Amino acid sequence: MARATPPSHPPEELPRILWWRWRRNPLRRRTDLAQAWVAVGLLLAVLVGIPAAMFLVGDASYRHHRESARHQAATRYDTTAVLVHDAPRHPEPGSDEAKEALYPVTVRFTDAQGHVRTAKADVEPALSRGSTVRVWVDTEGRITGPPLTPEQVRDRTMACAVLAGLAVPALGAGAYGCVVRGLARHNLARWDTAWADTAPRWTASR
Repeated sequence: MARATPPSHPPEELPRILWWRWRRNPLRRRTDLAQAWVAVGLLLAVLVGIPAAMFLVGDASYRHHRESARHQAATRYDTTAVLVHDAPRHPEPGSDEAKEALYPVTVRFTDAQGHVRTAKADVEPALSRGSTVRVWVDTEGRITGPPLTPEQVRDRTMACAVLAGLAVPALGAGAYGCVVRGLARHNLARWDTAWADTAPRWTASR
């Protein structure tokens, strides 16, 4: 038995189908036209909001990370630390993983005030006790990371700007979905009211 194929719409009918909410017809409701206008408004808001959000968030992020880099550069310094015990050996010496691996090991160093301190630092595998490594220390005498570089500031700024740009259409889609659900509830409420008025007359006529 041959399967029936649904009728296809001619190409010239597609614009009429896509834009049916804008055309006057007996079946169009006020909520249909309102939904169309909301879609247009949100689309324009998204198109304007994406570059604006990227610029504003990117500028704020750049200022924040640039100031963080300046503060870190002023409050951190690198010094020499000595391993208190041997670092663990990597299970695959000479492998690419071994070249990238770091292990936390207790080290001893002297802070800016001349106090001898011990702390954990990430070091390369297989270093023996007494080996020296360079570590970054803050003004409180704690081991920390190096200050942010200009490249890191740039990368973090770009990441924040891109996330802000992606958030705008997501917010627009969420707002449109809320509006559509609200209009659908409104339509259902009107249908219930109309049916409550019509049902008694329709059942009585039977």
